[in-house]
Amino acid sequence: MAILEQPYLDLLQKIMTEGHDKSDRTGTGTRSYFGAQMRFDLSQGFPLLTTKKVPFGLIKSELLWFLRGDTNIRFLLEHYNHIWDEWAFKNWVTSAEYDGPDMTNFGLRSQSDPDFNQVYQTEMKKFDERILSDKDFAQKYGNLGDVYGAQWRHWEKRDGGFIDQIANVIKQIRESPDSRRMIVTAWNPEDVPTSALPPCHVMFQFYVVDGKISVQLYQRSGDMFLGVPFNIASYALLLSMIARETGLEVGEFVHTLGDAHIYRNHFNQVKELLSRQPYDSPKLWLNPEKKRIEDFEMQDIKVIDYQHHGTIKAPVAV
Repeated sequence: MAILEQPYLDLLQKIMTEGHDKSDRTGTGTRSYFGAQMRFDLSQGFPLLTTKKVPFGLIKSELLWFLRGDTNIRFLLEHYNHIWDEWAFKNWVTSAEYDGPDMTNFGLRSQSDPDFNQVYQTEMKKFDERILSDKDFAQKYGNLGDVYGAQWRHWEKRDGGFIDQIANVIKQIRESPDSRRMIVTAWNPEDVPTSALPPCHVMFQFYVVDGKISVQLYQRSGDMFLGVPFNIASYALLLSMIARETGLEVGEFVHTLGDAHIYRNHFNQVKELLSRQPYDSPKLWLNPEKKRIEDFEMQDIKVIDYQHHGTIKAPVAV
């Protein structure tokens, strides 16, 4: 097998040594590099990081959530996935109905004030429990707007109706594999102001040659330490599932980033990660009985021979 994460490690090092220090929306500050690209040959393995433990269950459940066309965190919480909690929680604590402790600037305050962090965690736990137990509350405050699931599967047309971009691109791959229009987009300027988090992975394009299918992602903004390892594994998994449905072999995942950044409060974690020796990448197992992406459930997707170093924790900038 091969060490597929090396392009990621090289880009981390490049940002740390050549990046530009910038301010950002969250107030945390970043070191940023504009216009980067990584390539991963999926025929050589699955690009799940080994220099730190990456919870593959979260990646599976999030991708299945997207492919369901779902935009409510309730499905994620049912699968013990808290990736999107902060954005839904922000909708709740900034609403007129919220009557709990003051959560102004809760993201930054929870990182620097241990007492406030305890309050924050308590309120977040109560919020999650209510999302799971109260369908009306979940409908109102668990919905993140037109994020990836909606744009991929239910793109709203100006003249009414919806477009299922995933179904359309699978049809194109089968019927016109040389097409240069096999594209799925999540960026809708009209929806950006109302989305909890405007799409970071903006669009992706498929490419078929010699019986292999590849995909290139354009990501406008990438949190290199926390988010990008998930994005790499998620799109590698998506490509593998599309390959299964279309009867093709997997080719390359090409990851192109606009603003690739490391948050200032992740610098020490990045240095620790880069000091570690990577292991060979694991392999992906997809249930051979499943042929369509709609048929896959959590137990139908696994990684095999995943050897990794320990977890490195870092705060999320919201």
